[in-house]
Amino acid sequence: MNPHSEYLYKLFTSKLFALACLSVALGLAACQPEGQAEKAGQKVDKAVENAGQKIEQSSEKAGQKIDAAKESVVQKAEQAGASIDKAAESSNDALEKAGKQIDQAINNSEKRIDAAKEAVVDSTKATGEYFDDSVITAKVKTALLNDDFLKLVPIDVTTVNGVVTLRGTVDSEQLVGKAIGLVSSQEHVKSVQNELLVKTSVPSKQ
Repeated sequence: MNPHSEYLYKLFTSKLFALACLSVALGLAACQPEGQAEKAGQKVDKAVENAGQKIEQSSEKAGQKIDAAKESVVQKAEQAGASIDKAAESSNDALEKAGKQIDQAINNSEKRIDAAKEAVVDSTKATGEYFDDSVITAKVKTALLNDDFLKLVPIDVTTVNGVVTLRGTVDSEQLVGKAIGLVSSQEHVKSVQNELLVKTSVPSKQ
């Protein structure tokens, strides 16, 4: 017998043996008592029933857990909302307070600026007045030195707010009058305060 034929023969015999075993098994199963099959069916039904109950219990527990989770989420959401509202209210209060502080700071700054302006104006006025008095004093002294009769007379000149005061000693009343007239004619002189003394006489007031 060649190898190919031998292989086919073994394959056929093995399949035939398997078919015989299957027939024997089916026959044995058919010969089993009816009571055992019924018990097996009951066990299967009970197992199915238990499985159904477990599934229902598991579903119920899962539903309870889902409800609890939902409630927890709602509570946390409410708490978060309350916190957000509180934070927003605090922020509004802080902004309002900051706004008031800024307004107050601006108001104070404006007051300081106004005060500084007034101080500058007052200082400018005072400086201008001092400058004007100095100029008046210089002009009066120049005028006295340019006069042929008064240039040798020691006359002290001071000016305050345009009022010129003359101090010193002269030889005659005529020189006093001439000095007063000369000073009064100078620009920006408001008035003349005479404190000149005439030699061998009392102070002359004109």
